[in-house]
Amino acid sequence: MADHTPEGHVHHAAEGSRSVAAHAAAVVELLRPLLSMDRMETLPLSQALGRALVDDVAAPLSLPPFANSQMDGYAVRSGDLPDGGGDLRIMPPVPAGSSPEPLEPGTAAPIMTGAMIPAGADAVVPIEKAVPDHFLDPGNTAGDGSGATVRLPGTAPGTFVRFPGSDIAAGERALASGTCLGPAQLGLLAALGLPEVAVYKAVTVLLVTTGDEVVEPGLPLPPGKIYDSNGTLLEAAMKQAGLTVRRTGISTDTPAELQALLRTESPGADLIVTTGGVSKGAYEVVRQAMADQPVRFVHVAMQPGGPQGLGTFDGVPFLGFPGNPVSCLVSFEMFLRPALSALLGAPGRRLPLRARLDLGGPGRPLTSPGHKHQVRRGSLQPDGTVKLEGGESSHLMHALAGSNVLVHVPVGVTELADGDEVEVWML
Repeated sequence: MADHTPEGHVHHAAEGSRSVAAHAAAVVELLRPLLSMDRMETLPLSQALGRALVDDVAAPLSLPPFANSQMDGYAVRSGDLPDGGGDLRIMPPVPAGSSPEPLEPGTAAPIMTGAMIPAGADAVVPIEKAVPDHFLDPGNTAGDGSGATVRLPGTAPGTFVRFPGSDIAAGERALASGTCLGPAQLGLLAALGLPEVAVYKAVTVLLVTTGDEVVEPGLPLPPGKIYDSNGTLLEAAMKQAGLTVRRTGISTDTPAELQALLRTESPGADLIVTTGGVSKGAYEVVRQAMADQPVRFVHVAMQPGGPQGLGTFDGVPFLGFPGNPVSCLVSFEMFLRPALSALLGAPGRRLPLRARLDLGGPGRPLTSPGHKHQVRRGSLQPDGTVKLEGGESSHLMHALAGSNVLVHVPVGVTELADGDEVEVWML
């Protein structure tokens, strides 16, 4: 993939500071090549869940394709029934899927929900309003000239009739380019008779966790070591968003080894994401490994997740997330997921909601550094309030596991009181 590094192709640039919006825009530009034509494919509907449409889809037929009944009842000519109702001779029933004969004047045809309205009929009377209020037994000879009748109330033309194209007319846009295909969208395509659809290929992410202090779960844990939660956390978030994830295992803090690992594993990847090694410590392996690459390391005015890396490695788009687990997830939710939503339509956007802070009463305000966008974890309650989970620290995995929303405190806000409204994103 061509080199599309933003910020003027700066090689291992000195750390700058930028807003959340500026960094989000830079990530979008970095990933814009994902829109290329060679990343499109046609899939059967059964395999297209979570993918985004490449082009608009026009309806090849109207829905419904024919006038049909909204109820079980009797198809009638409304003019045959005066306001006070009347008796009509019963004709053969019209089951769903059949092609009925025209309805003669003075008659009523038992009709099932979804069945085609007979020519001449213009309304349906629900069976509950008929006398008798049940259909005749299947063996009854109604309709063969025996003269069985039903009493029905007066009804207006069009009552309980679904007209052709009342859902969508042939030629109308059914779905827009970039639509993320969920069950409802796939169901619509099936209803339109479309067996397959052109979508963007799933983005393939090479995910690399770093750190000499990190151990794979399940192995013995020596003193001073911690288990790798970043890999599992991010892999799950990415897969939930419809990405294809390739894991390399844990990289050491040796820059040459990380470079060699990336060169071996990155071919075929659309994006490289690393965790850790992007701050200002003495052993920042990702910074050191990117010394000869067009990568910029910046500090975003956000807490947690301030240190970020962005650029390309051997031409492959690269994002470097911080090493703390909460920072990793916040970085994904604030930058990578929204960029993919904006460019490809998938995954779907997180819809912002408004909730009232439940801080346990007055005198316990939520404080925030005014120069940073703070992202806290919380639990949205059925009554529309949100309770914070854990503190502001970025290592609190137990608090994260107990959360269902991200709580946003924007730049410029230094204190929020119990009952104040905040924006939350559902996780």
